[in-house]
Amino acid sequence: MITIEQEKQVTDYLIFHRLPLDILLEIKDHMMSQVADIQVEENMSFEEAFHKTQKLWESDFRMTKYSVFYAEEIPAIVKKMVRARNNSLLKKSVLWGLVSLAMTFVFIYLANGADQYTDLFRIQNGLFIVVPILLWAFNYRMLKYIKHDHKYKGKLFYTQYQQNAALSLSMLGLMAQIIVKKGKYPYLFFREHNYSEVGYVLVTLLLPHIVQVLIIFVMLSFFEHKKALAGMQDFLDTHT
Repeated sequence: MITIEQEKQVTDYLIFHRLPLDILLEIKDHMMSQVADIQVEENMSFEEAFHKTQKLWESDFRMTKYSVFYAEEIPAIVKKMVRARNNSLLKKSVLWGLVSLAMTFVFIYLANGADQYTDLFRIQNGLFIVVPILLWAFNYRMLKYIKHDHKYKGKLFYTQYQQNAALSLSMLGLMAQIIVKKGKYPYLFFREHNYSEVGYVLVTLLLPHIVQVLIIFVMLSFFEHKKALAGMQDFLDTHT
């Protein structure tokens, strides 16, 4: 049976390795279970079993780079878990982005002229600004938790999704630049058979689509961030 003081030693050890708090709590359960098993199976004291467990996890805490999301080095296990979960979110974002791209072609063939298509283009892409803003407005108490400098005990990100959610403003800024454009080139290409601006057609189709996918990714990250925070609320209530 691991005591409260021994549990604190495991927690402090993981805090030292600067894991995001959601990952820390997940790993802590595995590590304490492993320590307890070693104590029983090998008839060791807590200190001996904990030391052996640290050795077993040594490669997982080797520092490495994941420059896409972290400026500083992070433990290898964090990179592995964050990359796997980000890849899962990105796949979902791409699928939803393809739905939006399909709607773009529906609008091209529904529009009665280039000006009407411009209106539909701006409404469609404008929703990718309005919806995230509404999401934040209804969850305003969470805003501090997506800031890069808001950390547990000044050291740890609250969740592995915190940095993803913090990308929101830059993505919304890109989308704001897109919706001021007329975006008419795909309509001219497909409906009026104007093939003189193929480059602009590709840019007008692909650039908004890429930004849409990134905004969807950010929104999914926000929901995962919120869910992770709710799941560890008891810990936060007793440790902050």
